[in-house]
Amino acid sequence: MTLTQGNTIDFDSARLKLSQATSLAGTQPAQTSELSLDAVKDRLTQQLQTSLEMDRILEMFFQELRNFLGLDCLEYRLDGNGLHQRIGQPGLHRCSYRMTHAGSFLGEIVFSRKKRFSESQLLALETLLGNLLYPLRNALLYREAVFCANSDSLTGVGNRLAMDRALEREIKLSIRHRSSLSALVLDIDYFKQINDQYGHACGDEALKAVVNCVRGCLRDVDELFRTGGEEFVILLSDTPASDARLVAERIRSAIEGMQFQQHGDSIPITASLGVATRQLDEGVRELLERCDKLMYSAKRSGRNRIGIQ
Repeated sequence: MTLTQGNTIDFDSARLKLSQATSLAGTQPAQTSELSLDAVKDRLTQQLQTSLEMDRILEMFFQELRNFLGLDCLEYRLDGNGLHQRIGQPGLHRCSYRMTHAGSFLGEIVFSRKKRFSESQLLALETLLGNLLYPLRNALLYREAVFCANSDSLTGVGNRLAMDRALEREIKLSIRHRSSLSALVLDIDYFKQINDQYGHACGDEALKAVVNCVRGCLRDVDELFRTGGEEFVILLSDTPASDARLVAERIRSAIEGMQFQQHGDSIPITASLGVATRQLDEGVRELLERCDKLMYSAKRSGRNRIGIQ
């Protein structure tokens, strides 16, 4: 049977008092007895200020606690933000902490090891969690800022800035590994009519519905970007032309089959797509221009279809 202890750490409360450290004078760390709590606190204070990357901060925190208390595993989770990191292998005995600061939930952290935690070791854990507060909060704020800078505020997919960076990266990988890189340009048909007839709020919901539909047709490694208005770009890494056409047709068919309703009205939605696979020595601009031309060719041919070469 595992030992699981749960606690809520409110960093604004008086639970974590610096004076608690004095009661740990007799605590014997599990592996390196010459380490003192004050020494670990000083080292953590210096190390955790050197990075804004969540993975790096948690790794440094774990390494110090592993040396001091013999931890086998640290697991951090913040549901709703897609954050879940585990370092090490879970042990039999666990203690967990839900961390809050200034009314904000900072996530849940779980420590585990093979041996049972003593009361003094649990107190040490709670004290050292105080060193994690501001680095963790700053890492979360940094992550949110990066996400906002690279995301479309309406649909949550990547924006044009994120697309430019991803394309540069994927083309370099394509050249290095001699792999295929395909791109799709998607434009929703008659989108202006939806806005004019049902209002912009309905148009916004239609965009979100299309994004959800397209995501359901893609692999985890594929990337989706909104480049403006009702136009999107999809990057398919390591995907030859034949497979890219199948993906495009799957997306086109899924959008056509959507059951999108607004105020009881069923609103048909279709999309036209251009599909292109990177040619030898072709750069970002050339690849996107070919996709764009093929998409407009599909529009001229009657919409709700795919333009290919």
